[in-house]
Amino acid sequence: MRVLVVEDDLPLRRIISTILEDEEYQVDQAENGEEGYLMASSYEYDLITLDIMLPKMDGFSLMRKVRSEGIQTPTLFLTAKDRIEDKVQGLDFGADDYIVKPFATSEFLARVRSLLRRSGKMGIEGKITYGPILLDTHQHEGFINDDVLKLTIKEYELLYYLIQNKEQILTRDQIFERVWGIESETTDAIVDLYIHYLRKKLAPFDYDRLIRTVRGVGYMLKSNQSNV
Repeated sequence: MRVLVVEDDLPLRRIISTILEDEEYQVDQAENGEEGYLMASSYEYDLITLDIMLPKMDGFSLMRKVRSEGIQTPTLFLTAKDRIEDKVQGLDFGADDYIVKPFATSEFLARVRSLLRRSGKMGIEGKITYGPILLDTHQHEGFINDDVLKLTIKEYELLYYLIQNKEQILTRDQIFERVWGIESETTDAIVDLYIHYLRKKLAPFDYDRLIRTVRGVGYMLKSNQSNV
């Protein structure tokens, strides 16, 4: 999963990013409100963590602009402003949750998981499913019924992204950006290769056909109702 951390305090930004990366989240960082807004409006994120007191554009303004554009990415305010009025204002502008600095790592991660579950990005107890396919987001393992899918890291991330966006068409660019990242030195041709790998892992269970090719566009995870 991909998280945007918008925080002008460099040491704190690095700490937050490390906490998330240790939990296997992919993290992008922004050091001011304008940069955060550009990234939030240009790329697809599963979660945004956002300070209020930011240079160039404060967190409230950033939140208001993002929501006005129809971007509904779950957002967690991380701030030293602990007045009730500030919390209410942040939530009214469209934030989903609010945690006051300093905060315990365990509470921060619990709130992250809660927001991802509420948004449908993470299943209950760290599991996400589609029909007989189950991914354990804590162990980063895949299963079909009781059988283990021996997935590589990128195969797991690819299948996870497909399940997150089940029955929706995903372009090659979207898949490439999410799984490999825009700074990857490879090209989007890698997407086709890993779709092939993933289908081979699903083929023994006769579920390779769940990954459908949308000619000239990309792929989607979709089944016939009789199969799932």
